[in-house]
Amino acid sequence: MRISTPSTSYRAAIGLALFAVSCLVWLSLGVGIIGSDGARVNLLYGGVVLIGVAGAFIARLRAAGMARTLVAMAVTQAVIGLVAVLAGWGLPWSPPAEVLGLTAGFVSLFLGAAWLFQRGAGGRAVAS
Repeated sequence: MRISTPSTSYRAAIGLALFAVSCLVWLSLGVGIIGSDGARVNLLYGGVVLIGVAGAFIARLRAAGMARTLVAMAVTQAVIGLVAVLAGWGLPWSPPAEVLGLTAGFVSLFLGAAWLFQRGAGGRAVAS
C-alpha cells in the first residue's frame, strides 16, 4: 500500500484558505467589515466559516471536495457583501466601495485556494 503525500498545490491551498479564514474572522469580529466595530451584522460571516468547516468534514480534506467547498465559501461571501450594499447595512461607517472591496478580496482568496485545491487533485487521490 502506497501512501501519497499532498502536492505543493494542495499545501499552498491549505495555507491560503487558512490565511483567508483567519483574516475574515479577525476583520469581522475585531474591526467589523460592515458597519461600526461590533456590529452584529458581521456575524453573518460566521456562515462562511461554517460552510468551510462542514465542507472540509464532508470532503474529508480531499482536494476535489475542498475545491468545491472553497467555491461555496466564495459565493456565500459575495452574497453577504452584495446584500449588505443593496440593503445599506453599515452606513455611514462602511461605504459601499469598502464593503465591495473587502468582499472582492476575500472572494479572490477563496477562489485562489479553490483553484490550488483543484490543481492539487490532479485527477488522483491526494490523501487517503
